[in-house]
Amino acid sequence: MERKHEKYDRLIARCKALKPVPCAVAHPCDESSLRGAVGAAQMGILKPILVGPKARIAAVAAQFGLDISAFEVVDAPHSEGSAEIAVRLAREGKAEMLMKGSLHSDELMAAVVKRETGLRTSRRISHCFIMDVPAIDRVVIITDAAVNIFPTLEDKVHIVQNAIDLARALGMERPRVAILSAMETVNPKVPSTIEAAALCKMAERGQITGGILDGPLALDNAIDLGAAKIKKIDSPVAGLADILVVPDLEAGNMLAKSLSFMADADAAGIVLGARVPIVLTSRADSVETRLASCAVAALVAKARRENLKQTVA
Repeated sequence: MERKHEKYDRLIARCKALKPVPCAVAHPCDESSLRGAVGAAQMGILKPILVGPKARIAAVAAQFGLDISAFEVVDAPHSEGSAEIAVRLAREGKAEMLMKGSLHSDELMAAVVKRETGLRTSRRISHCFIMDVPAIDRVVIITDAAVNIFPTLEDKVHIVQNAIDLARALGMERPRVAILSAMETVNPKVPSTIEAAALCKMAERGQITGGILDGPLALDNAIDLGAAKIKKIDSPVAGLADILVVPDLEAGNMLAKSLSFMADADAAGIVLGARVPIVLTSRADSVETRLASCAVAALVAKARRENLKQTVA
């Protein structure tokens, strides 16, 4: 087994060679959220813009000995206002990523998805867990386990494309995408197998780009070469998947938490499909997981910046 956190350490190390990314931190009014922003800044991953009640932020910093003197602080009266101002900073190009502070995720995402003032794009917004599983020799991306409850086939096109773009930003040139179900054969009685087959055909026709898709695949033959060989599955994805696309949020949530609590995995997370990457931290996240989430978002921001330059050129 690899040393725990080794894959996350490599992601964080890649960010140290980059210029810190301006990040609007919405309502960092408790120790964990403020410490996470300060820690990521000290690592050179991001340049925080702290958005929230100035007096509360200053009090938290003083209470826990956190130096925020080098950071810009934008005053906001309450958590809802913090979310709206943080989103506005991203719309104006002053921030290239968002980070959740001590407000509820729903408050931040409500500001993100507002049609007139939010950060919507033509893509469906989706979430990816970037899992560091000690027993697996690579980072594994699970999507969507946090935003889309029962995604349609159309939603899944966006979910898959968001995950592929993320994987490429993390350095995977041609990520392998497994569309998961309970079995590896198409069964008309199991809708997820039909959708998996459709997604693979859409990739063949260029409607999904940048990755290698296969499905339906059961979890065992998606991540374990031995299981794939026993079942005689001839596939460039089976046993080697970088991305696991789950049928719905319940399946994804159970898979991610099973890996966390029964396989000693860490789960960094990021929201994609908006104008900027969004880090939804949790008070339960370890320091390493918080830093990894910030590193992932910074690498996505870098990739978007480079794509924009190419488009303009």
